Amino acid sequence: MARSFPLSNWLMLCILLGAASPMLAADQYPHRPVRLIIPYPPGGAGDIVGRMMGNGLAAAFGQQVVVDNRGGGGQIIATQIAANATPDGYTLFLASATHAINPALRDKLPYDTLRDFAPITLVAQSPLVFVAHASLKATSIRELIAAARAQPGRINYASSGPGTGGHMSVELLKSLTGINLVHIPYKGAGPALIDVVGGQVQMICTSPLPAMPHVKAGRLRALGMTSLERSPAHPDVPTVAETVPGYQSTLWYALLAPAGTSQAVIRRVHGDAVKVLTDAQVREQLLKLGATPVGNLPQQLQAFVRDEIARWTRVVKQAGITLNP
Repeated sequence: MARSFPLSNWLMLCILLGAASPMLAADQYPHRPVRLIIPYPPGGAGDIVGRMMGNGLAAAFGQQVVVDNRGGGGQIIATQIAANATPDGYTLFLASATHAINPALRDKLPYDTLRDFAPITLVAQSPLVFVAHASLKATSIRELIAAARAQPGRINYASSGPGTGGHMSVELLKSLTGINLVHIPYKGAGPALIDVVGGQVQMICTSPLPAMPHVKAGRLRALGMTSLERSPAHPDVPTVAETVPGYQSTLWYALLAPAGTSQAVIRRVHGDAVKVLTDAQVREQLLKLGATPVGNLPQQLQAFVRDEIARWTRVVKQAGITLNP
């Protein structure tokens, strides 16, 4: 005759299995392809950094990492998709500096920038560079400031869109110096840079990756880097801070997951991401892009993003920046 199994034992077994299931899932992670959402169209600096990380993680995971480019909408479209994804570790998100700029500029976002994401690691930081067409009679930030003061509202600058790092970097310069420059927003860094090279717009602050080849070819002039210290990739280009003390605006990339992703999975992804960033070949590729690899702890990344939001909120308030319709 079969012996009965006490109800209390069944309950205990269920509790133990329930507690063990996240650990079992983390041990088996990942057992299928992982999606990496990138808030840029293909080809730009952010896409290159994202694909570099995706390739490194794929090798570490033993699973394919599928890049999902979701450009447009001031990166809000991609960010909302990532925030709403199932928190099972199979969706990762490459955030950028715009991730911290958007809450400073917009009262209503379809997600909470801090609460709706689990931080993993800061991937890399990179300066932007102010470059100008020859029609702008300025060869340095000092000369740009002097020209803007002599011709208030007559010098224009392009950006890849309202609220992007390039836009806010120029607005920060305006706030610190009191100059008046006219913003010409585009729907991407590529078209904006093309029009600066063609002379339709006088200036842009953008990633060194697409801009510096035009500088080397003599089509544009480099006026200044936005980092506090000179870029190892372009040591001959002075920083804006050398003329405007305290000026700093960096382009950064961070790896996030939807909030609720298990800490075991976060630890696995973090460990593999840091290994990718310490790989000599990856570091060399990032440095060639003008980017410095980081690989910090999740809690450090969370504090960094919080500080960035606060910093850009102060800039927006002090400068009275509003988004164009």
